[in-house]
Amino acid sequence: MIEQLDQEPSDRTTSPAVVPSPQKEPAMQLTVFEPTTALDDLPCRSVEPELFFAESPADVELAKSVCTDCPIREACLQGALERKEPWGVWGGELFVQGVVVARKRPRGRPRKVDVAVVA
Repeated sequence: MIEQLDQEPSDRTTSPAVVPSPQKEPAMQLTVFEPTTALDDLPCRSVEPELFFAESPADVELAKSVCTDCPIREACLQGALERKEPWGVWGGELFVQGVVVARKRPRGRPRKVDVAVVA
């Protein structure tokens, strides 16, 4: 390979670069879409998205209650199952590590001894 680099310039073949003539591209057309009102009217769009990924059990139950009257609840749940969502509230169900669970446990270890309720 070094031998090729040391050759005389007259031994190398060079061709002039072909530059295409500038052509006008067609003007880009911009289409504006109005937001879909059907999706904007869903109950989940009226609350903060973080609610559906909350840590506290009370917030998770609130998120599940938002889904109660949703018209696409079943489709939302099916989509989450198909996508294998790892966590969050989807279609009124709580996903934890990709599995639907009934209730979210509070953080920390459970008590070893039941606490007596003082009235």
